[in-house]
Amino acid sequence: MINTDDLCDAQGVADLVGLRHPNSVHTYLRRYADMPRPVIDLGPGRPRLWLRPQILAWLTTRTAAGPAAAGSVVDPAVGGAAAGVGGVVGAISDRGAK
Repeated sequence: MINTDDLCDAQGVADLVGLRHPNSVHTYLRRYADMPRPVIDLGPGRPRLWLRPQILAWLTTRTAAGPAAAGSVVDPAVGGAAAGVGGVVGAISDRGAK
């Protein structure tokens, strides 16, 4: 059974990952094959929902391998909750993603 408190929309994922715009989540889905897919996708123009624990686990594994593996630049100034996940120093950012 899914705990509804664990569900987050694109804005929630963007906040966790440290992205500035929820639209960047779609770019990340294309860029990173290992990024968790939405558990609920109601179709075009409708909300997609992810499981927060899956996103947090993905962030932890991506950043544990180092910034080069995560495809990010180490930047302690990047905000978002990702900066506090598992001692992450550099968060995955949406620089260049438009």
